Amino acid sequence: MTASKAIPVVAPVPEALLDASRQAYRDGPRLLADVGATNARFTLESAPGRFEAIEVLHCDDYADLGAAIQAYLAKVGIARVAHAGIAIANPIGGDWIRMTNRNWAFSIEETRERLDFSTFLVVNDFTALAMSLRYLGEDQRYQVGGGEPQPNSVIGVLGPGTGLGVSALIPTADRWVTLGSEGGHVSFAPNDDRELYILQYCWRNHPHVSGERLISGPGIELAYRALSERACVRALPLTARDVVDAALNGSDPVCVETLDCFCAMLGTVASNLAVTLGALGGIYIGGGIVPRLGERFLHSPFRERFESKGRFADYLAKIPTYVITTPYPAFHGVSAILSDTLRGRSSESALIEKVRGARPSLSKAEQRVADLILTRPRTVLNDPIIEIARNAKVSQPTVIRFCRSLGFQGLSEFKLKLASGLTGTIPVRHSQVRHGDTTPDVSAKVIENTASALLRLRDTVNVTAIEEATRLLVDAQRIDFYARGNAAVVALDGQLKFFRFGTPTASYSDPLLQRQSASLLRSGDVAFVISNSGDAPSLLEAAGFARAAGASVIAITAQHSPLAALATVTIGIDAPENSQGYSTMLSRILQLAVIDMLAVGVALNRNPQSPEQALIELAAQDSDAPPAV
Repeated sequence: MTASKAIPVVAPVPEALLDASRQAYRDGPRLLADVGATNARFTLESAPGRFEAIEVLHCDDYADLGAAIQAYLAKVGIARVAHAGIAIANPIGGDWIRMTNRNWAFSIEETRERLDFSTFLVVNDFTALAMSLRYLGEDQRYQVGGGEPQPNSVIGVLGPGTGLGVSALIPTADRWVTLGSEGGHVSFAPNDDRELYILQYCWRNHPHVSGERLISGPGIELAYRALSERACVRALPLTARDVVDAALNGSDPVCVETLDCFCAMLGTVASNLAVTLGALGGIYIGGGIVPRLGERFLHSPFRERFESKGRFADYLAKIPTYVITTPYPAFHGVSAILSDTLRGRSSESALIEKVRGARPSLSKAEQRVADLILTRPRTVLNDPIIEIARNAKVSQPTVIRFCRSLGFQGLSEFKLKLASGLTGTIPVRHSQVRHGDTTPDVSAKVIENTASALLRLRDTVNVTAIEEATRLLVDAQRIDFYARGNAAVVALDGQLKFFRFGTPTASYSDPLLQRQSASLLRSGDVAFVISNSGDAPSLLEAAGFARAAGASVIAITAQHSPLAALATVTIGIDAPENSQGYSTMLSRILQLAVIDMLAVGVALNRNPQSPEQALIELAAQDSDAPPAV
């Protein structure tokens, strides 16, 4: 369904408004946009929540997004804006955006430079819609059915239009975050014979039928044709708008049935979203179709279908559902996200405020580096020094001088502090070291990769496996560590730690000694095998001998490796590194961390009445003092 183009032409923004804008926003009004497959909606935000000069442009009239933005700015009489935020009906996966529902493709950075923006933020349209929910007043929504929202609970949002958008708003300790989702592409599930007929009709041309295929403007047209065939009447060449209009005035029985079916199917998808998210804060419906239905939607099958969930009917009955009625809700959301970006989340990042405060005292070249960090802090986190220098239009030594002006030894130390301030932790990602990287770049990447790998291990480690391995080690009569290559250092570390608990412990890296030792183990003993790949023949053979002798095998290795299949307990580690051409680094650090987890666990189990003393004794193991006897 397409939105109406009957939008009044807006005259150039009055100078008085621009003066007010400059006072409210020091850099002038901000450009906001909600770009769909059919229309692009623009506004100037002159102060928080004050949207002026709203225009709706038809996307088919412009070659690309940049041309549409230029046309809007020309229409409202603004030569340039400093900061712009765009919500777009498309996944956002990097700098290059290729719209799925029309032939627009663009680079975010190239468009920013082309339009001379200081800041150009591009987010998914339903991410922006989800963020807008915090700002909706009672007069900008209406409730369908019963239910009461639970405070500080997840809120779901979906909206049928040209497609079917899905997102959520999730509370955290100190703020709300949005969920990036392509939930409109889940498989469609029929709920009755009529919907099954529609699905079978779709299967004639579409091997996979998603929710979006039917719960959208094009989906209304498709359902109308299917139901016309089912009713043995000739389908007219009606658009989605035509079908809805005929249903609202009751002039066509098949159109009435189509709209009822559409509302029921939407109820199913909404309830699925509610139970998937645990959306006790409510489900909101936006998009271009449902708000047009007015009272008709209140009396549609939507809410009945929403609550029709068998054993979960009572659960769904408590969740409220709302229709968003404000015409431009995404403006509120993209405004909030843009404001957070421009602030650099100043409440959380003292470093951003330090950069902002130090800027006037820096050299002009260093100020350009500061401006880049203030407008694009997360880009700076990922870029090597050569890219930072290029984007700031300075030399690489200037970037280093900037960091030292703020009290850091170099770029790597600055990046680590910046990452901690922006996200509350080191970002979980892996940066490839490349030829030409400078020493600060290499230092930063090695440190960031290690920190990221440790955080990934924290979030993914199998706690049940850690508990089971700890139990085996506590009860072990003997512990033998087997490893090859780099992992032999980890095995030696394990031997030293567990030997100090008073358990007979040995470490072997020679294949022959591994086989002989494993064959001598007995029930109650533990063979502890450490392997990055998990497919070394000698280690697999030693593990097999240990199992045949009645011993338990604990493995630190790749999750789905041959060694993992052979072990009694597997603690899976899959580090993002190339072990064929390079010496492993991350896996060794992660293996050492697992050894420490197990050692702490054993210490606490050995001394449950005084865990503090157990940890003190464990820490003493790493000192230069001789082992206790």
